[in-house]
Amino acid sequence: MSPSCRIGPATLAAYLDHLDRADRVGAVALARDLVSGGCSVADVLVDLVAVAQREIGRRWLTGSWSVAQEHAATHVSELVVDALGASVGAPRHGLVVVACVEGEWHALAARIVSEVVRAAGWRVTFLGASVPARHLVSYLHQTGPEAVLLSCVQPNRLVRAARMVEASRAAGVPVLAGGPGFGPEGRWATAIGAAAWGASARDAVRLLAGPLPAGTHTGPPPPPKDDAYVAVLHRRRELVRLALGAVDPPQESVEDVASGIAHLVDALVATVRVDDDSLLRDFVRWQEEALTVRGGRRLLDDVLATLEGALTEYPRVAARLRTARAAVSAG
Repeated sequence: MSPSCRIGPATLAAYLDHLDRADRVGAVALARDLVSGGCSVADVLVDLVAVAQREIGRRWLTGSWSVAQEHAATHVSELVVDALGASVGAPRHGLVVVACVEGEWHALAARIVSEVVRAAGWRVTFLGASVPARHLVSYLHQTGPEAVLLSCVQPNRLVRAARMVEASRAAGVPVLAGGPGFGPEGRWATAIGAAAWGASARDAVRLLAGPLPAGTHTGPPPPPKDDAYVAVLHRRRELVRLALGAVDPPQESVEDVASGIAHLVDALVATVRVDDDSLLRDFVRWQEEALTVRGGRRLLDDVLATLEGALTEYPRVAARLRTARAAVSAG
């Protein structure tokens, strides 16, 4: 943070009050006043807007804010990001592309990264939420950027992230990963071929300024350690269908349960891809409430048991599912 910048609890509380009232004028004015008072654009976006967004998520998760309140507040923060981004000067460095993993619709964090990197002098193109790998690679060939900054919030999106990393490497463009979807301290980022991982927008600026590790730009990414990966990936739709049929939820909750099962299967595939049982175990614990809201904990256990039975020909995969079932039982 800049020496002259002061963003403390009182400032955060005032900003959150603007978000609570969906007060875009007040929120933008507060952010601009901070910049006028000596804070950098990066200071305001990282230490105020991003911190407030995490609090918004907490309020939604705990039920103190509705979905509508969360959406309204996020929109106000998006306007703040736009307003501060408009004040950034001309670029001094090359082009950087920022994108969210396909299927990932939480784009505000990536937008904050875009503007912080732009404020550091880079020319930035933000491709937005849920970018398909084929569209990304086409754009890379057209524009030839210095790097791709890839955002992933949920670990069940890692397989799609791996496709985007592979496509970028094939185009000769390194990928800098960001977001909690790449695991604690980003430990799954390099497993799928990313050049590096950063925890914040400031890390993205630091990584762009320094040399990247050799061998992280081109060529095929590291292969999966488990030969069952491709087989399980190809059976994704079948596994979702089998598990949904086994639990047979009431008609009014079929869509919600099917979505939860699909996320769980994606987490299983990602677990096999990065060879880390903690991914599935932690995801199951996080997903437990959402998936069992209609049928109790037994529903989740039945889903995991059905998947285990369908994948007995792959002993290591079945063992991962048993570990996840044990985590649910222990909870």
